[in-house]
Amino acid sequence: MEFNHTSVLLHETMDLMNIKPGGIYADCTLGGAGHSLELLRRGGDSVKLIGIDRDQDALSVAGERLAPYSEQVTLVHSNYSDIKRILSDLGVEGLDGCMLDLGVSSYQLDTPERGFSYMHDAPLDMRMDTTQFLSAYQVVNEYSQKELCRIIRDYGEEQWAARIAQLIVEERERRAIQTTGELVNVIKKAIPVRARKTGSHPAKRTFQAIRIEVNNEIGLLEKSLRDIVDCLNPGGRLCVISFHSLEDRVVKQVIRSLEKPCTCPPKAPICTCGKVQKLRSVSKLIIPGEKEMQDNPRSKSAKLRCAERV
Repeated sequence: MEFNHTSVLLHETMDLMNIKPGGIYADCTLGGAGHSLELLRRGGDSVKLIGIDRDQDALSVAGERLAPYSEQVTLVHSNYSDIKRILSDLGVEGLDGCMLDLGVSSYQLDTPERGFSYMHDAPLDMRMDTTQFLSAYQVVNEYSQKELCRIIRDYGEEQWAARIAQLIVEERERRAIQTTGELVNVIKKAIPVRARKTGSHPAKRTFQAIRIEVNNEIGLLEKSLRDIVDCLNPGGRLCVISFHSLEDRVVKQVIRSLEKPCTCPPKAPICTCGKVQKLRSVSKLIIPGEKEMQDNPRSKSAKLRCAERV
């Protein structure tokens, strides 16, 4: 299947990256390389790019798309949580900018065998890195009812989490839940008919929650963002696109804590905690315009935040 993914908030992100000749940049969620390709086009032949992704399919396609800039590009199969090790291995002392697109790619959603989508019947998988062991199958069939409820409630913000977790456990006691279609049927049974008549697909929140758990998306995010900030040169910029409130909340809190890190009492005459400012916000929250949302409905929930290393 062709790797299709429309880059969200592309030009807004590039404008905020403040691309400099000779700069070194990292795309920590390379995906289809849409943002990276535009960065290289704008930056010219002196810009260097490090592209990181844990999806081998994405890296293969990105390599083809970035082939005209191959001498400027280094591709790394890894997770952005390893940013410090990656840069150390490459002998890179600092970055002039870093971008993250935290959403699952259209390719992953639209490739049935990857098991991300509730619209296709396929084996339960949802691994962004197909070399890892934990998949959606293990989460659905081996986690306790309490753990399932917590994940679906916290990561999916699903009001029927307890009922869904209960019915998953009841169903798997009869036989293992092996496919996305089987899981969708269980979820539909758990949610009252009246609640299924409005809003999005009844399985959307639960599938989001399981995907986040499988790929440890929230667990890695805060520390990874702080590590990335440590790797930025003064004036280097961090641009993060998130697609749901949990991610955006973490991004916002990290930026805020690094803008005003002092923990001394408000009335203290001098700062004694020794914590120094590392970031300053360079824009307000940015969301897609009406045209982008019409052209690419999957962009509707996107939020872009940008901050600069001080």
